[in-house]
Amino acid sequence: MSAAPAEMHAPQRLAQGGRGAQLWRDRLDLLLESTGDGIFGVDMQGNCIFINRAAADMIGWSPDQVLHQNMHHLIHHTHNDGSHYPVEHCPIFHAFSHGLPCHIEDEVLWRKDGSSFQAEYTSHPIVEHTADGAVILGAVATIKDISERKRAEQLLKQANDELERRVAERTGALTRALADLRELAAYLETVRETERTRIAREIHDELGSLLVALKMDVNWLEKRLDDRPLLRRKCDNMGTLIDTAVDNVGRIITDLRPSILDHRGLWAALSWQAQEFIKSAEVTSDMQMHVAAGVGNPERGQATAVFRIFQEILSNIARHAHASSVTIRILVDQPPDPVLYIEVHDDGVGAAREQLNSPQSYGVVGMRERAGYFGGTLTINGLPGQGTCVKLVMPLTMQEDA
Repeated sequence: MSAAPAEMHAPQRLAQGGRGAQLWRDRLDLLLESTGDGIFGVDMQGNCIFINRAAADMIGWSPDQVLHQNMHHLIHHTHNDGSHYPVEHCPIFHAFSHGLPCHIEDEVLWRKDGSSFQAEYTSHPIVEHTADGAVILGAVATIKDISERKRAEQLLKQANDELERRVAERTGALTRALADLRELAAYLETVRETERTRIAREIHDELGSLLVALKMDVNWLEKRLDDRPLLRRKCDNMGTLIDTAVDNVGRIITDLRPSILDHRGLWAALSWQAQEFIKSAEVTSDMQMHVAAGVGNPERGQATAVFRIFQEILSNIARHAHASSVTIRILVDQPPDPVLYIEVHDDGVGAAREQLNSPQSYGVVGMRERAGYFGGTLTINGLPGQGTCVKLVMPLTMQEDA
C-alpha cells in the first residue's frame, strides 16, 4: 500500500512567519498527541526527530528518551524468530533512503523491556521541493499495536479449527453410520431374497404338487361320470378353478423370486420383465438392450439389486405415470470393467422435484440405497405433465465363475 510522499511546503512557508510558525507547530503537536496511532519521524540517518505519546507508550520509552536515537536499532532490530534484522532490509529505511513508501501488516516491534508486540505500520518519505528539485529529508512512520487483533484472530482460528475437527468427527461418524445402515439394509435384502426364494420353492413343491394331484383326481373322476351330466359339469368347473389356482400360484412364485433370474441370469431376467410390463401395461414401447460381448452375469446380490430396481421403476410407471409410451434402454460396457446403464423414460404425468426427493418417497429412497450400496447412482428427473426419466449407472462385479 502506497501514498504520496509527505511534503514540507506549508511548514516551510510558516517558518518564515514567527508567530505563524509557532501556531503551526502547536497545532501539529496537538494533532500528533490526539491520535491513538503511534507516529514518529526519522532523519536521513534513521534517528528520531519527533515522536508522539502514543508511539512512545507502545515501545515503553518516554518521548525525550527516544529523540535522536536510531529507531531501527531501538525497536526494529530483530525478527520475530530472534534472528537479526539488517537495517538495509527495513522498509522504514527504504522510505527515507530510496523514497519508497510502504505498508507492512504483520511484523514485530520491540519495547524497552525486551518484549515485543505485533505491529502494523506505514512509512512515507518526507520530501521537500526546492528550485533544484525534490529532496528527501527523512521519513514519517505510523504504527499500530495489533497484538489484540492477532490474539482474536488466533482465537477465531482455534475456534474454527475446533469446529472443523468436530464437523469432521461428526461427518466421519455419520458416514460410518450410513455405511453401517447400508450394510444392514443390504443384509436385510439378502435375508428377504433368501426367504422369498425359500417360500417360492415351498409353494412350488408343496402347493403346486397338491394342485397338480387334485387336477389329476378331478380329471379321473370326470371320466367316470358319463351318465351324470351335472356332476360331470361340476368336475369341469372344478378343473377350471384348479387351473386358475395353478396360474395364480405360478404368478405368486414369480413375484417372490423369478426363476429366470437364477437359471438364465440378469440380462434374460431384465428382458423378460420388460416384456411382461409392456404386455400388461398396454403402452407403446421402444426397448433396446445391448450387452457387450464377453460380459457374464453379475454376482448374485448385485444382480438381484439391479433386477429389483428395474422392477420398481416399471411398477411405478404402471401405478402412477398414466403413460401412453415408454422408452427403455439397457446398455453394458465392454470388459474388463463393465458398467451397466439403464434409462427408462415415460410420457406420463411426471412429478415435481420435491416429490421425487422427498424422504417419504420410500420406493425412490430404497432404489437409491440399493444402487448406492453397489457403487451405483440412480437419478430421477421429471416435471409435472412432462413425464419422468430414471437413470441407473452401476459398475458391475462379475461372478467368479463367469
